[in-house]
Amino acid sequence: MSDNERIAHIFLDDGPVVRRSPQVEHERQVAIFDLLEDNSFELNENPAGPYDLHLSVVDNRLIFDIRDTTDNGVLKFSLPGKTFRRVVRDYFMVCESYFEAIKTKTPSQIEAIDMGRRGLHDEGAEILSERLADQVSVDKQTARRLFTLVCVLHIRG
Repeated sequence: MSDNERIAHIFLDDGPVVRRSPQVEHERQVAIFDLLEDNSFELNENPAGPYDLHLSVVDNRLIFDIRDTTDNGVLKFSLPGKTFRRVVRDYFMVCESYFEAIKTKTPSQIEAIDMGRRGLHDEGAEILSERLADQVSVDKQTARRLFTLVCVLHIRG
């Protein structure tokens, strides 16, 4: 990967969100930090980056607005929200179980729930990577971090 095949900045259009729990806010911050520290994001048919990525959800569509670092539009496309509906819903349910489990369950029970949580996260990242493939090539870690942000964007009021 060259230094140009990456996301330089990321912007989330949170719109009207419910107040996030400290755990969700922490996950969002970690995902953004890790993504900006190390990512592979290569547009298939456009000029080299680095890129600024603006992510939003509009009318149940996930919008990728990719710009150069001087804010000129490079590529904008959307993915249907229904693509992620089941895995995001299941991921949220398992996350809730995980956060409850860490209060009262045994380490082995917590680990079992966490394995399921990671499995769903990997599944969501794989779906995202497959749906992006026509426009953008990403590595596994970039897809995982982007999926975390997709989940955060789906927390709406």
